[in-house]
Amino acid sequence: MNGGAAGRRVNGAAAGASPAPAAADAAPYPRIELHVHLEATVRPARLLEIARRNDVRLPARTEAGLIRFCRFRDFDHFIRVWIKTTRALRHERDFHEVVVDYAADLAAQGCFYAEALFSPSEPMARGTPWEETFEGYCGGADEAREVHGVDIRFTPDITRDFPVAAAEDLVGWALQYRERGVVGVSLGGSEHRYPPELFARPFALAREGGLRAAPHAGEVAGPASVRGALDVLHADRLRHGVRAVEDPALLAEIAARGIVCDVTPTSNVLLGVAPSLAAHPLPRMLAAGVKCSISSDDPVLMDTTLSRDCAAAVSLGHTPRGMFEHALGGVFCDAATKARLRRLGAAFDWEGAGCEGSRSPAGGGAPEAGERVGDGLTGEWVWKPR
Repeated sequence: MNGGAAGRRVNGAAAGASPAPAAADAAPYPRIELHVHLEATVRPARLLEIARRNDVRLPARTEAGLIRFCRFRDFDHFIRVWIKTTRALRHERDFHEVVVDYAADLAAQGCFYAEALFSPSEPMARGTPWEETFEGYCGGADEAREVHGVDIRFTPDITRDFPVAAAEDLVGWALQYRERGVVGVSLGGSEHRYPPELFARPFALAREGGLRAAPHAGEVAGPASVRGALDVLHADRLRHGVRAVEDPALLAEIAARGIVCDVTPTSNVLLGVAPSLAAHPLPRMLAAGVKCSISSDDPVLMDTTLSRDCAAAVSLGHTPRGMFEHALGGVFCDAATKARLRRLGAAFDWEGAGCEGSRSPAGGGAPEAGERVGDGLTGEWVWKPR
């Protein structure tokens, strides 16, 4: 999610429901997620618990009520839902729990590694210190790695709608937490109102400090936004990038440069970036040679999961192995972690699991569900049948 488009009907259903196909959340093959907003991963029960603890009044008092509240009608309504639900997150413990909970969800879906976003400017605006936000998320990642075997790194999101000075503050804190899992910075918010050129200096400071760049671009705004992200922000990866299909030369350049686009099919359809799943730009991107990772963006608010978005991508011509390898080509982690992921992908029997070249989640037969097993001594990930 980034900003600015009107919601549309999705395959005959109102925006707020997941586009078909929605596969079961089994874990038939290894996955990597590179585009997920942690604030939108919080399940209703946990959100209610956090709100009570922080004495924050939510729009509903029950899980069913929150689920109904989150059925947004269009993009503007989605933003109101986001603000009214995420405002409950205030303290280090809250952010810590959010990371650990989502790591459990990822583990159940066969995801070993994620580069997650969070928006520290927003809790800061409610009086939460920068340090408390970063400590909460980074401490949660430490526990997630130990308890669930999922390695979560961070690319905190600069909010375009906030002053540039706030962006520079965010970068300063992000640099302080490089050794705690912060690997890059993102740029979110109202893409159509605040072009990437406004944020050249914060991204330059991040780059000078060793952080990578993964801004939102080409979601709500068109090719000019993507061009600015590439030429001015020196994007190493693009969050979305799907509207680059409107400029064939730009699309070809993205492919030639090996820039990975983090594509989120469900989010793109529900927020009106694509009129339907069948009309999603992903097949054109793949045909042009663009590497496309697949992610869930805002899974709880979008009523989706990483598994379902991967199933949607497979229905559009991507392959499970392709999704894994494209994501691997875009990760910002250290060389040792990337090598572990590469070995995991190389060792997995994609063809035997019915994943090689398949255009449906089942492929040539029902794939065998599995679990990833971490070796506490070597840190290796191993895929074993359940």
